[in-house]
Amino acid sequence: MNRFKASKFRHTEARLPRREAWISGVRAGSVPSCGNHVKSSCRWIAFSAEAAGVLGIVPLECEDGGKRTISQLCCHSDVVTDFDFSPFDQLLLATGSADETVKVWRLPESGQDIPGGVGLTLGPGEAPVDVLQFHPTADAVLASGAGKRVTVWDLGQQQPLTVLDSHGDQLQSLTWKRDGRLLGTSCKDKKLRIFDPRAGPAASQSVPGHDNNKDSRLLWMGSSDCLISVGFSQMREREVKLWDTRRLSGAMFTMALDTSPGVTIPLYDADTGLLVLAGKGENLLYCFEVAPTQPALTQVTQCRTEGSTRGLAAVPRLALDVMACEVLRVLQLTDTALVPVSYLVPRKSVQEFHEDLFPDCTGMLPATDAQGWWAGDSQQVGRVSLHPARRPTETFTSPIIAGTGPTNAGHTDTDTGHTDTDTGHTDADQSEASGYSSPSSLASPGSVATSLSASTGPSSGFASSPSQKSLQSLLGPSSRFRHAQGRALHRDQHLTNLRGLSLTTPGECDGFCANQQRVALPLLSAGGQIAVLELSKPGRLPDTAVPTIQNGAAVADLTWDPFDPWRLAVGTCVPALPGCARRVPQLQGLITPLTTARPLWCTAGEDARIRLWRIPEGGLRETLQEPEAILRGHTEKIYSIRFHPMASDLLVSSSYDMTVRIWELSAGREVLCLRGHTDQIFSMAWSPDGKQLATVSKDGRIRLYEPRRSSQPQQEGPGPEGGRGARLVWVCGGDFLLVSGFDSRSERRILLYRAQALPEGPLSVLGLDVAPSTLLPFYDEDTSVVFLTGKGDTRVFLYEVTPEPPYFLECNSFTSNEPHKGFVFLPKTVCEVREVEFARALRLGQSSLEPVAFHVPRVKKEYFQDDLYPPTRVWWEPALAAGAWLDGQDGQQRRASLRPADMVPVSEAPKEAPARKFVPASVYLEEKSDEQKKEELLSAMVARLGNRDDPLPQDSFEGVDEDEWD
Repeated sequence: MNRFKASKFRHTEARLPRREAWISGVRAGSVPSCGNHVKSSCRWIAFSAEAAGVLGIVPLECEDGGKRTISQLCCHSDVVTDFDFSPFDQLLLATGSADETVKVWRLPESGQDIPGGVGLTLGPGEAPVDVLQFHPTADAVLASGAGKRVTVWDLGQQQPLTVLDSHGDQLQSLTWKRDGRLLGTSCKDKKLRIFDPRAGPAASQSVPGHDNNKDSRLLWMGSSDCLISVGFSQMREREVKLWDTRRLSGAMFTMALDTSPGVTIPLYDADTGLLVLAGKGENLLYCFEVAPTQPALTQVTQCRTEGSTRGLAAVPRLALDVMACEVLRVLQLTDTALVPVSYLVPRKSVQEFHEDLFPDCTGMLPATDAQGWWAGDSQQVGRVSLHPARRPTETFTSPIIAGTGPTNAGHTDTDTGHTDTDTGHTDADQSEASGYSSPSSLASPGSVATSLSASTGPSSGFASSPSQKSLQSLLGPSSRFRHAQGRALHRDQHLTNLRGLSLTTPGECDGFCANQQRVALPLLSAGGQIAVLELSKPGRLPDTAVPTIQNGAAVADLTWDPFDPWRLAVGTCVPALPGCARRVPQLQGLITPLTTARPLWCTAGEDARIRLWRIPEGGLRETLQEPEAILRGHTEKIYSIRFHPMASDLLVSSSYDMTVRIWELSAGREVLCLRGHTDQIFSMAWSPDGKQLATVSKDGRIRLYEPRRSSQPQQEGPGPEGGRGARLVWVCGGDFLLVSGFDSRSERRILLYRAQALPEGPLSVLGLDVAPSTLLPFYDEDTSVVFLTGKGDTRVFLYEVTPEPPYFLECNSFTSNEPHKGFVFLPKTVCEVREVEFARALRLGQSSLEPVAFHVPRVKKEYFQDDLYPPTRVWWEPALAAGAWLDGQDGQQRRASLRPADMVPVSEAPKEAPARKFVPASVYLEEKSDEQKKEELLSAMVARLGNRDDPLPQDSFEGVDEDEWD
């Protein structure tokens, strides 16, 4: 009869809260990992933030009904892959990272401003840490999975107790049995394994799990002998399986869910038997009741949420609202919020405690410690009541890390400078090893960038939160451009009906180039054709062919001469057309004679040649077939070309032959050749003063040259890890280098280096997102704002770069409706300062070119905003000639103000007297009494209803004669 007994949870309902109950203002990370990306204790919630190596920390409950403050924990030098709260010490958090280390942190007590603990660091190991889980019965025991092995740590001794390394492939999940005796794992080799860590490092049992090697998860069903696994079948269906370790030859129950590609996150509550499943990237939550004895999975309910799931966590049972019959609560992490979803059992009486729904649960006092458990102690954690009047009030503080309040761990007041008896660290040491940021919204992850060292990354520990009460000390520094807005200008300024565009230019090329007067666009047609369009003539292009440049070879890179708006340089990619080559006479095998009377344009290509083209006054009216000059010297195809920022007639080029060559155009010769690269050169950039040249290459190195002194690099440092592409740009007056690239997990990130200390590695690293295209940076030296976007993106990131921590201050980003094929910025002189516009770009779409203006919202726009517009460098005038620069001279360009003659600087605007806010006494003297107000209200109502003696409308209706009635 028990088989057919109805479950008390069969009517469980999932209730989504109102938006007011959401924890909003977060920005979740998109790092692919095996973790759940969000975890909860009875005090805190931790979740993956967008910035690499950063976790968001927020209280589980609001205090006094106020708004919860989100803080950031900068804990690792690479992405955080998984993390877990101790089941006993609610302030203890363990984190694992791709930097191959495990760290343990003590979070502050709720409401405290100054956290005082120092974290532990375990490792680094031999592989990125993938999964973490604390032991369920013993304090200070932690299991971590990295690569093909599981390490069981004694946190008190900071040493491994054992290493379980009999896995055949990448570990995907691990789970402890609730009695703490056994540990189960799932692996990419499609096997499930059971270990008794105290008996030996080999698996005691193993069985084929799911037929597909995509991510699988394994959960132990409390203290029973049964497990739950989720994964994918051979047909790529998501499935759930139940296993019995007493008969582990195969699954005792299998159920297919659907064919969705999202990895399933499972949450199981052993006290109720409820299993919640959610797919990453989806908005559907399943809830099943598990009956292992039958065995069966019975669907209880499912709910559809507003946002897509990035992560999922269960709230501890001791934090549930039992008087509302809340039997389970999960936290759904979306892109912008944490959404608590409550599972309630409807009962008529909600004023009493329902013992049948809330049996005693596992308490928070450990049964033993690490050494006791390893010696064979298998005592179990005591059970406690969930009744509000009988709940335990004692709390446990693990002795492995000193607490923030009075504890028996030997911790003293950090404000007095006394040392911690367990660690010997002083207060100054703790502030140096800062990992805890001041409270700030994770909507601005750039406000607390991850600081790291090239060798060890950030140290463990917390920094003291600021005690000042000023807004800036509480929220951290913010950018003047944080409210910057980007908008596409009116359609009458667009160039439309663009046809035959080449959308396959190499990654080292921006896709097209522009100056203040015209734009050059590579075309897809044979022969490396380039369209040159005048920006002063917007509108729809004719359907007929427009005049083009016949470059003779596919375009690899192209750029305008900053000192000559009619000269273009083009580098090519394939053998030149015979007709074009024959028409160009050679000079000493290097360069054809240059005509200096007219301006030039230069192109670089794959046939190892650089062509210089001159655009006629007024633009192209006919096809241009003969270049003014051809530079020869490279032996392999050319990657990129750049003009010198200070000296005229100087051009630098990089090639697949691993050399960087500098050309003097006026003399028609190669003057310098820089060597030292061992792989593809991704990007190069001149310093603002033109003295140095920086490069980043596929060999993962950043190099700094002083071309006039040596052909070998003066400095080298570690660059981005991935070999998919990188860019660099000089920032902060030439004292720093900003590099965009990828990490080992294909996440796009930006790195900041001190230019004169490249071997020390990056000062700061900021992860942005996961996308295939390389981020193309543009730096505005007047505002110190860097713009970052990639070909094929729809979003442009904006950050203000500062020479002091936190280095990156996030600003509003710009988003377009469709992906752009290129995004190039125009000179500062085209900006409309009357509209507080500080940057303008051209966005290349599928068939259109539209200008995008970035401006700062200001109230007094009638004044010139001189705080946003310092005197700009006159970049369009050379400071010296090529020969003078080669002789060792250094020029300096003058600066000019962007202020129109008829505008007054806002700093000189007259100060307005503050308006007095008071209510005249006459208002009080003429205040009407309550009786007067009633009379006026009644009179108004009567006027709307009309007079009682007025005839009704139906009185005027005509009926039928009496004799017509029957």
